[in-house]
Amino acid sequence: MKIVQAVGWYYPDSIGGTEIYVAELARQLLACGHDVLVAAPEPGVRNPRTYELEGCLVFRYPVPEFATREEAQGDTVVRGAEHFHRWLGEVRADVVHFHTFVTGLGLHEIFAAKRAGSRVIATTHSSSLGFLCQRGTLMWQGRTMCDGIVDARRCAECELEHRGAGPGAARALAAVPAWLAAFARHLPGPAGTAMAMTDLIERNSLRQRAMLDAVDRFVLLTQHAANIVIANGASPEKVAVNRLGVSESIVRRTHDKLRLPVRIGYVGRLDPIKGVLDLAEAIQRVPRDVPIRLEFRGPAQTQADRDTRAAIAARLSGDTRVMIAEAVSPSSIPDVIASYDVLCCPSRCLEGGPTAGLEAMAAGVPVIAASVGGVAEVLEDGYNARLVPPGDVSRLAAALIEVANYPDETICRWRERLPPPRLMREVAHDYLDLYAS
Repeated sequence: MKIVQAVGWYYPDSIGGTEIYVAELARQLLACGHDVLVAAPEPGVRNPRTYELEGCLVFRYPVPEFATREEAQGDTVVRGAEHFHRWLGEVRADVVHFHTFVTGLGLHEIFAAKRAGSRVIATTHSSSLGFLCQRGTLMWQGRTMCDGIVDARRCAECELEHRGAGPGAARALAAVPAWLAAFARHLPGPAGTAMAMTDLIERNSLRQRAMLDAVDRFVLLTQHAANIVIANGASPEKVAVNRLGVSESIVRRTHDKLRLPVRIGYVGRLDPIKGVLDLAEAIQRVPRDVPIRLEFRGPAQTQADRDTRAAIAARLSGDTRVMIAEAVSPSSIPDVIASYDVLCCPSRCLEGGPTAGLEAMAAGVPVIAASVGGVAEVLEDGYNARLVPPGDVSRLAAALIEVANYPDETICRWRERLPPPRLMREVAHDYLDLYAS
């Protein structure tokens, strides 16, 4: 089969969990004898370009660095995306597999793939679950997990709070009558966007239905995510679960006897939704006589990443227990993770993994993780991990103190009870079954 993997960002200019996933999936499909191509938008360039990476042709097409409101909200084809539409018609792939919905890679591109005669699979790696959560985290006002059921007024209030509106203003704007919200979408500037938020939520629901009608299968990474999508009206026959896997190159390590201080690591993007600011606050609440060391490792690819890194550094300035280290290449991540006694994954969103948490399990490193997401669905709190509610800094600090003060009763026992990891080879074969069907 000729298979296109379409993703919102890709190597070498972006390295994240989704990019690692797509690259490994492509390798597995190539090993099975299939022709695999990768396509991704590239903001700010003028013309399409192609290059080869690990045996795959990669097609990058231009999209604007600053999209219009109509482009960002999917009301019109994004400038430059017509190059991708044309390329899809030329390539005529058997399958086009979408992994992200971003500016320049969305519903219009799904329709273009269908016009080209391709079967279409969409996998959502983000907590937006397609077009359901405008905030993109499934966290109600960033504090508690949401049930995921779309309600235009409630969702608008949550997103407006995220954009900086105070509680009263968010509630008032979310209560704007439907006719006024529909009119406001044509008003320029932030005021128009804010007044039209309920209208945007309603239109997102329509996009979700249109996407589900168009794709041959919509794939979620956790059962919890699949349940939310179905609860919002998706046909169960259109929905599939294909859990994250890890590279089979990761081997389980034989760990030496624990030595104090206990080494805790965080590996991943330095984004607040990953819970890194919660982790920084949690280590501040750990008494200085507790034998613990904490290391943050993550790429600072965007200004937001750099701002978060600076915020962590400022908050923990002078704390000799903490190190903020440079990011490492994807191939080196398993070795870095294996150097820790525990990996911390305190996400503030519904994640399919996170990938680093699954890689830690594969390497025999226990985790302290958020109690929702892919890791939480394969681990048991207190038996082989410590799972804490997302955003609960007090519980996170208590977990750090627990593993540092009682490593034999926690870390050593959890190591012995870690389940075998799912491999990306299994993920690829499950996709091949979907592609063929």
